[in-house]
Amino acid sequence: MSAGLVVSGVAVELGGQAIVAGVDMVAPVGQVTGLIGPNGAGKSTLLRAILGLVPAMGSVSFDGTDLTVLPRRTRAQFTAFVEQSSDTDARLTAREVVLLGRIPFQSIWQAAPSPEDHAQTDAALAAVEMTDFADRLYQTLSGGEQQRVQIARALAQQPRLLLLDEPTSHLDVHAQLAMLDLLRRSARAGAAVLVALHDLNLAAGFCDSLVVLQGGRLAAAGAPGDVLTPALLRQVYGVDATILRHPGDGRPLIAYDLPG
Repeated sequence: MSAGLVVSGVAVELGGQAIVAGVDMVAPVGQVTGLIGPNGAGKSTLLRAILGLVPAMGSVSFDGTDLTVLPRRTRAQFTAFVEQSSDTDARLTAREVVLLGRIPFQSIWQAAPSPEDHAQTDAALAAVEMTDFADRLYQTLSGGEQQRVQIARALAQQPRLLLLDEPTSHLDVHAQLAMLDLLRRSARAGAAVLVALHDLNLAAGFCDSLVVLQGGRLAAAGAPGDVLTPALLRQVYGVDATILRHPGDGRPLIAYDLPG
């Protein structure tokens, strides 16, 4: 198995406060790695640190290549990032937003998107079930539709490393399941997928492994069945949990309650 993403000792300080404190983790190629933890645990900051979007200490590599020294354009040719929300004042259609994902592959003298750019854009829109919305103005789309367009933009980059920050937050149940299944298929096709999720049952159902953050520090890492224990959920989330098993595949199903 490819080494994929390797994060060693990554730390981020903002305003004199440690937001991420010496995190070590891996996200192998071929797998979906879930990044979980309560609000303020440092998940979004860690994702941004991995891509060099915030100053950070430590090292980040992908298949042995140090990501921190790569030019932004080179890094964008094999990495993609979907943020929690992406607003724009530009009057762009959904298709034009997805085409932005092809910019790292275009030469400086290229006057218009190439046939390959259009082909990858069409495939990405189809993958997120947004083909019929391609010519709609992005600003007129619902929050869930905009989220799917942003995921399509990332897919159009054909990334080998795909990072997503709460990609299911604006989606209904069907769209959530379809999106996570798409991410799993992307991983199986040769990408390393690292996705921050709030819904622990979705994380347990779709992720091959989990990385748990608490107060900016690594609290646990491993397979969902090993990580999602009542003791850890009480420690990290402050809830009492009963761990059940999915009748189909045996993965954890979590029932929560406030401590008595």
